[in-house]
Amino acid sequence: MADMNDKIAQLENFIMKKCLWQFHSRAWDRKNQNENILRMTGELLCGETVNTDSPTDRCYWVDAAYLADSFREKFDWLASMSNKEIKALFVALKERMDFVTVDGSLNAELTDPRY
Repeated sequence: MADMNDKIAQLENFIMKKCLWQFHSRAWDRKNQNENILRMTGELLCGETVNTDSPTDRCYWVDAAYLADSFREKFDWLASMSNKEIKALFVALKERMDFVTVDGSLNAELTDPRY
């Protein structure tokens, strides 16, 4: 079975290749999307009810539903994880995505105050 870092890398690789939401041009957009889409994906994988009350929530939910379905299909090791382990995995994945797409990014547009 893959260790936590390997699992994070597999999920990150999928997101970076298959999802466009991490490429928004503002740091706060990227962080909001990382937070909400990945949180909702974890909730869906844990069988929890996801809040879709607002239009923004529904937008995040669409991406989360795609990720949850894709992750279930491609990463069979998720089925052997407890809900607690999945939650921890998605917290760590969110931290990694924040680093890759914002905090560690060399894209100067992300921090341009005029943008």
